[in-house]
Amino acid sequence: MFLLLTGLFLISCESDFLQRDPITDITKDNFFNNPQDLETYTNGFYKYISAPYTDVFSDNISIYTGAHNIDNMVRGSLTPANVDGWDWKELRSINYMIENSGKATGDQSLIKHYKGVARFFRANFYFNMVKKYGDVPWYSNTIGSSDDAMLYKAKDPRTLVMDSVMSDLEYASAHVLPAKTNNTMITKWAALTLLARVALYEGSFRKYHDELGLQSTSGKFLNRAITASQDIISNGGFSIYNTGKGAEDFRALFASNMLDGNKEVIFLQKNNKDQGISNNTHTVLGWQWALNGSLADEFLMKDGSAFTSIADYDKKGFTEVFANRDPRMAETIMPPGFATIPGGAPYLVQPAFGGYLQIKFYPRDPSLRGGWELNYTDLPIFRYAEVVLINAEAKAELGTLTQGDLDNTVNFLRRRVKMPDLSMVAANTTPDNYLAQQYPNVSGSNKGVILEIRRERRVELACENKRLDDLFRWKSGALLGQSSKGFYVPGLGAVDVTGDGKPDIAILEAPGKEDPLNGLPANIRANLTKYYISDGIFYLSDGTSGHIMFVKDKVLPRTFINPKYYYLPIPANQLILNPKLKQPPGW
Repeated sequence: MFLLLTGLFLISCESDFLQRDPITDITKDNFFNNPQDLETYTNGFYKYISAPYTDVFSDNISIYTGAHNIDNMVRGSLTPANVDGWDWKELRSINYMIENSGKATGDQSLIKHYKGVARFFRANFYFNMVKKYGDVPWYSNTIGSSDDAMLYKAKDPRTLVMDSVMSDLEYASAHVLPAKTNNTMITKWAALTLLARVALYEGSFRKYHDELGLQSTSGKFLNRAITASQDIISNGGFSIYNTGKGAEDFRALFASNMLDGNKEVIFLQKNNKDQGISNNTHTVLGWQWALNGSLADEFLMKDGSAFTSIADYDKKGFTEVFANRDPRMAETIMPPGFATIPGGAPYLVQPAFGGYLQIKFYPRDPSLRGGWELNYTDLPIFRYAEVVLINAEAKAELGTLTQGDLDNTVNFLRRRVKMPDLSMVAANTTPDNYLAQQYPNVSGSNKGVILEIRRERRVELACENKRLDDLFRWKSGALLGQSSKGFYVPGLGAVDVTGDGKPDIAILEAPGKEDPLNGLPANIRANLTKYYISDGIFYLSDGTSGHIMFVKDKVLPRTFINPKYYYLPIPANQLILNPKLKQPPGW
């Protein structure tokens, strides 16, 4: 059956990313006696949560060369026989600690603190399971190998599981200490952040997924998202990092090794070269994916107007699309002239990925970049920017948002990068037509500002593993069924992608068909990096011109089946082991 349901738990002695090494051979007879034991045990949980730095697989990604359940699903190749997942082993270790924590003696506030940390991790585990499968079995205790009733139980309804998740987070936010050590550990504010995130997700999921019949219950979750986020805003002492340097301040959150004192970072993965604690963030640039043209299109102009309202916006070349845009765009998508080494040669786009390469999270300082799993930038797990966006969105969905609320949330993010404030009246008076087409199920008097908050979430939180969850909770999975795109190519031939006025690459039909390069000086032609449509990786949407599109989307076209694809299937072997389990709707 499940790995979590076998034998007594033995914690691995391998280091997690924070180098917290739990002891081995733990049993309830020789452990869980005091707060120090509980601390040692909970240190082993930190490997269950990671710092995100990609949006694989969502509509923020143009093409991804690795394997992924969602990619396989929208291309029609995912089945219960080949899906991965349904892994429960971490839950058993968490439940084992929770049920044995009661025997500990000593400082009761510390005992409750560590129990709260464990319940935080249990809530996070179940939140992730519900996002994948909807209904799942709820286990609040470890299960013995002879307890057939629990081993082979049916799934519990989503309502019960999510109420239990919220109960865990309420306990954690009430009992985890505000600053037990530092922001590399779970604090009250981290617990409240997860609570706010979960409440927003569930509230908006229930509101927009009318097939569940739970719309009348969405309000209690949205209201809790507001109160939890407001507690952090009012009492947490956090702020949007803004020293007046604009885009540089935004970049510092994702390319610095000094985030432990940053007031925007609520929970952190601290990396350190001397201690051998590192990440793999250099792979964001040109390894297995790039970013989608639809993400590039949503960044506003510097004056606050929509790029998509410009005539022929979709026919602007690579260097043109970056002109006069929200500064966060060039800190997310590699702009013309970007170099991996200061003063070095510009890094060239890769048409096979669409050309919009990710640089958010790329370590800019070469001394922090050492190769595979040898990068030493700090990585935010929870940051205050998400909290203020939760607050604004939940209020907008409930119809209680005011301009003052926007000024104290979304507009702090815009002011950091010197963008104009978002006006609630202007947004609602003339909702953006491009966004309205992306989200046709948004309606009501707050439609315009809801759409703009969704834009703000997309551009501010891009590559932070939020976008797929957002699409699912908004019932906007249809966007995953659209073919992605790269930059616009006006015609076959040479293209300037570094912004120096000289062509750097050439997009041609096939080797030997170089007529489009006739007339170029010999030295320019000799230095061009050439890409060929005949290689069968990409093509141009209008034949000899247009947006870069991907052959994979033509051979294996994307589609999104509603509501089936809002859930993953349970692996077939699990249904054989436990016939009481039933697949999510449609599977």
